[in-house]
Amino acid sequence: MLSSQHAQKFVELYQKLDKNNLALLTSIYHPDIQFIDPLHEINGLDQLKAYFANLYQNIDSIEFEIHQRFEVNNHLILYWQMTFSHPKLKSGKNIIVDGNSQIEFHNGLVTFHRDYFDTNAMLFEHIPLLGSLIRYIKSRVNK
Repeated sequence: MLSSQHAQKFVELYQKLDKNNLALLTSIYHPDIQFIDPLHEINGLDQLKAYFANLYQNIDSIEFEIHQRFEVNNHLILYWQMTFSHPKLKSGKNIIVDGNSQIEFHNGLVTFHRDYFDTNAMLFEHIPLLGSLIRYIKSRVNK
């Protein structure tokens, strides 16, 4: 059964996570974590730490605002908004992406974490030429 304390610890960690404190990941993730998002599938804590190290090295800032949280048995469902800036996307200006996470706990540690978000809104629409093409296609579909 999921303890609200474990859920709160998870949320608080993501509120303060940055490139200087990635070691905190070991306090919430199981060594055999399975992490999936629209761009990656990662198995194991070492791979997850390497993924986060690369992610945080390449961005200027990132914040998560949790809008809703549901706890059922050993599952935590989060609805969030991510605001980040990357020097090569949107001229370094903030990009805002809505998403949600499905998280499963076992003995107080996260064993499964899956993020759902729109990769076009996060990445592809902000790449020169490709972004223009995606916006054009969307405008044609929406007519």
